[in-house]
Amino acid sequence: TIIFLFPFFFLPITQEFFLTNKLYLLAFAALILLMVSLIELLVTRKIVWTAKKLDLPVVGFVVAVALAILVSSTNKIGVLFNLNFGFIMFSALTVLYFYLAQGKRIPTQIFYAIPVIMSVLAIVFFFQPASNLNLPAYWQFLKNPAFNTLSDQLTYSLFLGFFVIFFGVNLYEKRDFKNDLLPFGLAVIGTGMTVFSLFKNGQLILPPWNISWYAALEVLKNIQTAVFGVGVGGFSDIFTKVKDFAYNQSSDWQILTFNASRSTILHIMTETGLLGLAAFIFLLYTAYTIIIKENIGLATKAVFGYLLLAMLLFPPSFAIFFLLFLTLGMMSNESDVGSKKIVNSLGEVPIFYIGMTLIFIAVVLGSGYLLGQAYAAEIFFKKSADAIATNNANAVYSNMKEARILNPYDERYIINFSQTNLLLANSIAQKDGKNISAQDRQIINQAVQAAISEAKQLIVLDPNRAQYWQNLAIIYRNILSIAQGADVWAVSAYQRAMVLDPSNPAYTLNLGGTYYILGKYDEATRFFEQTVSLKPNWANAYYNLAWGYFQNKEYDKAVSAMQSVLTLVDKKTSPSDWDKANKDLSDFKKQLNATQTQETSTPSANLSLPKKPEPVISPKLTLPKEASPAAK
Repeated sequence: TIIFLFPFFFLPITQEFFLTNKLYLLAFAALILLMVSLIELLVTRKIVWTAKKLDLPVVGFVVAVALAILVSSTNKIGVLFNLNFGFIMFSALTVLYFYLAQGKRIPTQIFYAIPVIMSVLAIVFFFQPASNLNLPAYWQFLKNPAFNTLSDQLTYSLFLGFFVIFFGVNLYEKRDFKNDLLPFGLAVIGTGMTVFSLFKNGQLILPPWNISWYAALEVLKNIQTAVFGVGVGGFSDIFTKVKDFAYNQSSDWQILTFNASRSTILHIMTETGLLGLAAFIFLLYTAYTIIIKENIGLATKAVFGYLLLAMLLFPPSFAIFFLLFLTLGMMSNESDVGSKKIVNSLGEVPIFYIGMTLIFIAVVLGSGYLLGQAYAAEIFFKKSADAIATNNANAVYSNMKEARILNPYDERYIINFSQTNLLLANSIAQKDGKNISAQDRQIINQAVQAAISEAKQLIVLDPNRAQYWQNLAIIYRNILSIAQGADVWAVSAYQRAMVLDPSNPAYTLNLGGTYYILGKYDEATRFFEQTVSLKPNWANAYYNLAWGYFQNKEYDKAVSAMQSVLTLVDKKTSPSDWDKANKDLSDFKKQLNATQTQETSTPSANLSLPKKPEPVISPKLTLPKEASPAAK
């Protein structure tokens, strides 16, 4: 049942419909299986175990992942729930592997049903049957042309490809056209349609090979990271550290970071180090020796090779790891060499029997309780997001707060809660700032402090993530009009983000914009120049630089920079931007003063200058010293 449900199971009650629910399905199912084993232990008072050659390598790899979390991961609790490379995922898959390895064969009907149903779904949704239907908001996701039950079309096509190989080899080997032709043919059609849609919809965005390689090599520069890696969840941080100037010239430059490496093998080395890589290679080598030396079916051998190729070429995926552990379980099931049946009777040792039972119960029930809390938090998070669409501010805030309480280590909740508090403060302040009541002033002050506190909590969980420092900077920048001293702290937070991601032109542009808002045009121009050097084909960088020169009365440089804007903006595709830059260029040539130019110009959507917010609370709030990252 678990194996059959996995590729199809999703629920629209969490923010991410697919992988989140598959993770909890597998985790709760693993706990149920363990509870069944506990009941068997209580009834028989015996442990019956058939040891397999793959048992130790499987456990060894999961232990290597756990050690990487304990030693190197900064947010050790949050990364347990990582959807594509987390400890809970691997633990649940390990339980599934052991049940398969102990002789629990997969019914043939399930292996036939999965590719048939997946292929039918792929064919049906290829033609977008729900595109013209009047569906309620809750079911709008069915109109997505890339909809499938495995979260993304690349994973869906790789998952279906597994069955193309399996049944294709079966057809070649057994010539069983009656049973194998239908699932094979449908799987081929479904895979082809999914791959076609993948490229048609432009969904294939993968991390660059070169930066993934640089990240893997970077971990070797330190003894701890060489052995244990940067920790699960740490790839995003190291990606920003090693990405180069060439990345800024690529089409993906606006993607600040990737959460996974281009190759699963490189990802394992980066996040779990040489220990994790060695454990994984040992696992694969052991499986290879079983394939070579034992009577394993040709189809099983073929899909094992297919999965190795998929892991070499593509990022880590929950679905691919599911198929890998499934294949390993089937291999162990088919293997007899090296197997050893162990029977231990515990009835003769009551203390050991009772103690083991109590420990087992505590682990299962405790894990179930924590998983239940985490899943409830996901549901509240989804309710908060839904409330945004209905402009129900109370529901947004209360549900987000409940999610934070239930799972205080999920970084998504924290960053959203910090921004929710910021929006609350600004919305109240914008009403009537100069005549604001004492009660509203207190609410604004509390919301601002909460926004800063939440943003700082993100940094505590992962101080090496540049985006979290940027989030803190954005909060300070947004309260310039209502809080004294926010400017200093905004600059400080942007500087920390730049240290962690030195090649990111967005950070230098935003820091320059902050100085521009403050009227410090020399500093602003310096960072705008740095932005241009990082990304010389970015029109908005030159646009801001031109205005920085103009404010400093360097009119020749301002004209030159604005001319560069015109060369970078396509008049046909962005006529408003081109007209705007052309008008500003004309004004620059006339050497109008900055105030007159700003009054007669309205920046367009893409070419924009930072605007200094008008004070909306008088007097401004006073932030405590401990709110400053510099003070910390």
